[in-house]
Amino acid sequence: MDRLRILRPGGPQPLSIGELARRGLGSPRKSLPPSLFYDERGSQLFEAITCLPEYYLTRTEAAILRRHADEIAGSGTDPMVELGAGSAAKTRLLLDAATRGGRPRHYIPVDVSEKVLLDAAHELLATYPGLRVTAVVADFAAAIATLDLAASSLILFLGSSIGNFDPGETSAFFRSLRPSGVPLVVGFDMQKDPAVLHAAYNDDAGVTAEFNLNLLARLNRELGADFDLNAFEHRSFYSPAEGRIEMHLVSKRRQEARVAGERYRFEAGEAIHTENSYKYTEGQIAAFAEQGGFAVDRIWTDDARWFSLVRLRPV
Repeated sequence: MDRLRILRPGGPQPLSIGELARRGLGSPRKSLPPSLFYDERGSQLFEAITCLPEYYLTRTEAAILRRHADEIAGSGTDPMVELGAGSAAKTRLLLDAATRGGRPRHYIPVDVSEKVLLDAAHELLATYPGLRVTAVVADFAAAIATLDLAASSLILFLGSSIGNFDPGETSAFFRSLRPSGVPLVVGFDMQKDPAVLHAAYNDDAGVTAEFNLNLLARLNRELGADFDLNAFEHRSFYSPAEGRIEMHLVSKRRQEARVAGERYRFEAGEAIHTENSYKYTEGQIAAFAEQGGFAVDRIWTDDARWFSLVRLRPV
């Protein structure tokens, strides 16, 4: 039997990079979506960020996965569906537990990048002889609507990606998954000392700043934009009122930039908002889950309670 299957659900296509840029830069408060970070160079820079001493998130989540992999990926869990799977690097910790003893398992990664999905799938199939992979090239809603999931399935959303959603989007995300009737395991970055948060997004080596500025470099490369990267600076800070880290690119001077046939003016000090990363309390997690038709079933966390993997069950 062929161990690799590729699904490409129909439905609305995601907006192009040009459409996203025009929509965000043409708004009264300029913004660009964080999805644009992850071209090839951006993905390389993010991998470098995950290894920085200040950036606790990746290593903390990986430690939780190592400690609790058997419980999360128990023998009754199959298939495992991963939203925004990317390279599936951390998922290997769960697959190690899931396939222990040669048990055949089914892994369903979901991502909008077919190349990333297939590269990861071929590596996983070479590593796990009994594994089957169904790669779904789609956004989350289209993927879940396409898949006929059994009650034994598990949906993974790792890496604190949930933090990029605004509160209303978080509740809507859970509501969109509720019809599947399948439990979720979601990664949440928890509220903590603001100094720790600030350092994680303002590393001494300047890698996060380069990662943020690469967004403009990508527009230059792919859209023929003419951003002067030296005329913008990375700014990241924690907003206690919002409970989130905000990332911005701030214009150092009055200037103009041409993007996808349009010209955009920037005043000195004007910012392009590039990312929010919300931090949570257990009470907030429970409230968002309830609004989306789920209940908190289990929380796995580290000793400092900096990061949590939360299993949510549909009610």
